[in-house]
Amino acid sequence: MANFVSWNCRGIKNKFSNLKDIINSHQPSIIALQETYLKPEDTISLKHYNLLHKHGIGNRISGGVALLISNSFPSSPLILNTSLQAIAVQIHTHSLITVCSLYLPPNTPVDQVCFNNLVSQLPEPFIILGDMNGHSPLWGNPDTNNRGLQIEKLLNDHNLCLLNNDESTYFHEPTRTFHSVDLAICTPSLLPYFSLQVANDLHNSDHFPLIISDCRRQNSLIHSASRYNFKTAN
Repeated sequence: MANFVSWNCRGIKNKFSNLKDIINSHQPSIIALQETYLKPEDTISLKHYNLLHKHGIGNRISGGVALLISNSFPSSPLILNTSLQAIAVQIHTHSLITVCSLYLPPNTPVDQVCFNNLVSQLPEPFIILGDMNGHSPLWGNPDTNNRGLQIEKLLNDHNLCLLNNDESTYFHEPTRTFHSVDLAICTPSLLPYFSLQVANDLHNSDHFPLIISDCRRQNSLIHSASRYNFKTAN
């Protein structure tokens, strides 16, 4: 059972059946979505999940981020003061954690101050999930771009941890090549307990979902099966 899923869906309205497949397979407490293509007034209805979303910048339907939050867990949305396409919530699964969905368009410059400002607004412990369009050998790319250097600096300056390994997360259809641009970044206290797996199905997008599992939740589910009645003990 996954705690979190992150996926650049390339338009959520026409991916409902794919989204349901992901939920049935992994039963996540939160799904972080990027490139949702939703308008401000749009909403979607999905059984057992509540939607938070932020639309993309400009009049054209593009970009956008969302969080689908299971109503089985207590949660509270965070108000972020940022120009970035970011949305966050605090949720109590095994413990209280902040989850942020972030989309950084490839051709839109991002000031490092905006990165720092976003991180400063996220209560610890937190995890940032999203398509950041950064290239670096740290997460499996052969090359490094400016965005990648910015993310490397963010990790170093704020003592953050990267859950990614060298697996590719994005398929560039025109060149038939694979890249790693979807990242999961967390505070150090979460690193020993979280593991990341890249799904092997694009689900009609060009990005593979990231599956993040919390071993503490799995352990708590296992231990909760035992019940003892001390009143009748001999």
